[in-house]
Amino acid sequence: MSEVPEEKPPTVTPMRVVIGLCLLAPFVAMLWVSSYAKVEPTFIGIPFFYWYQMAWVLISTTLTLIAYQLWQRDQRSRKGGASR
Repeated sequence: MSEVPEEKPPTVTPMRVVIGLCLLAPFVAMLWVSSYAKVEPTFIGIPFFYWYQMAWVLISTTLTLIAYQLWQRDQRSRKGGASR
């Protein structure tokens, strides 16, 4: 009798695509300077150029946290649902 090799889960999964998008979004937003290189609209007297970048610090933190949690969930499911 020959043994059937254990089937590995696919490397690229929808969850991993979401993780990649969460990590890629801040880079795209910050590298596309022409989209935010302007003064208007101002927010409490701060030009758009500055408050847009400050907002992305918070957005990037949130997206990185989401990506980390999704990665942890993906790793647990690959190990057979082992507890934390």
